[in-house]
Amino acid sequence: MTTDVRPTTPDPALMTAGELLGLYASGALSPVDALQAVSERVARHNPAINAFAVMNPDALRAAHESAARWRAGRPLGALDGVPATVKDLLDMQGFATRRGSRLTESTPSSEDAPAVIGLKAAGAVIIGKTTTTEFGWKSPGDCPLHGVTRNPWNRRHTPGGSSAGAGAAAAACFGPLHIGTDAGGSIRIPAAWSGVVGLKPTFGRIPQWPLGAFGHVAVAGPMTRSVRDAALMLGAMARFDHRDPFALPDDPRDWLDGIEDGVAGMRVAVLRRPGFEAAVDWEGIAAIEQAAGILAAAGAEVEDATPDLPDSRAIFSRVWGVALARLVRSFPPARRSQLDPGLLLVEQKYAAASADDVLEGEALRLLAANAMARLHRAYDLVLCPTVPTASPPCDAPIPDPAEALWSAWAPWTFLFNLTRQPAIAMPMGMTQTGLPRSVQIAAALYRDDLVLRAARVLELAAPVPIARLAS
Repeated sequence: MTTDVRPTTPDPALMTAGELLGLYASGALSPVDALQAVSERVARHNPAINAFAVMNPDALRAAHESAARWRAGRPLGALDGVPATVKDLLDMQGFATRRGSRLTESTPSSEDAPAVIGLKAAGAVIIGKTTTTEFGWKSPGDCPLHGVTRNPWNRRHTPGGSSAGAGAAAAACFGPLHIGTDAGGSIRIPAAWSGVVGLKPTFGRIPQWPLGAFGHVAVAGPMTRSVRDAALMLGAMARFDHRDPFALPDDPRDWLDGIEDGVAGMRVAVLRRPGFEAAVDWEGIAAIEQAAGILAAAGAEVEDATPDLPDSRAIFSRVWGVALARLVRSFPPARRSQLDPGLLLVEQKYAAASADDVLEGEALRLLAANAMARLHRAYDLVLCPTVPTASPPCDAPIPDPAEALWSAWAPWTFLFNLTRQPAIAMPMGMTQTGLPRSVQIAAALYRDDLVLRAARVLELAAPVPIARLAS
């Protein structure tokens, strides 16, 4: 394993996992020092940002144990001593999985989710669980249980969701590594609006259990401030787990292998229409043109493509709406008033959905997957927007959540959940108002290595910025 050692700042909280690991190995820094720096930053800034559902009181003990292993020259794994967080949709032993809801139980989980096992086995120091929208249902980053999570770039704006706390924590430098989940864009949207890297891996690459409402399209994945950190994190979490019936077999590769090989000779399709007329503002288009120019300058052949896609808006709206209506109906009617009001609106809209609707949605999902598979016979990568606009205000009204899904939140992301392809959100400069811009790169099923390579090219040309937090 190689590590990045670029100590551009004396503050360990601002360092990547690669930088920390290099300093641990040299003896110049201890995992306890890193945790202390991150903890001080959390104490100073999290009250205004609200990225955490709960902190882990055992983090300091874990950091001391990691420091002892490094002193003995016997690190546990590829992430030993690196601070990390877990989204509160995933089980973590000893902690309740509240899912952002007042209707969930406060009983601690008895076991870890597969991705959490992976981080722990690699030696990561988990500092806490991050906030999520209620049951991961929407993109604005608030929930009934924990309130509003705010964007570190501008606290009047949302960091995005549903991995709201993970996106905010990554942007605020509350540790280098953060687990998000993504059923329609819930890693990539907060990555885009928070100005960080968000990788949605191939479906099944990182096992999940228990499976939530969107188990047939959802994944867990890394949210980080560097592409190499995302690759490190992917390697730790991508391990077969018998609990997940969709889990892929173990792939023993180091996802850093080949990540610096570039894109020379690759063919890149610029996708302007994901099966319908999806919205994107001029600054989003400018980000795409910038990214296309970077990839072309690196030796890729970049051109517009028009795959024969079905209306992904109609397909995913059905998948999303039916799953959420079923979720709402799982609670007694007398308690449903405690749910996010938007969830109740979705349930009303999709209450009459039938088994035929569900089966038709799955058939259309397969058509979309087939269309993208055919596109990848000619193109290695797809480049498109991640989000329609920069981050909206935290208090932006949502009169019709079903329309917001495809008009304001996820029109560019849910296609790749339907097709189960790997896709990554990459920062690409800033808007005129000082908020992050983003682009998205996707590859064929199982070619997570290609999205990492292309993302690394973009990162080297347009480095990921660090938000300046108000004191």
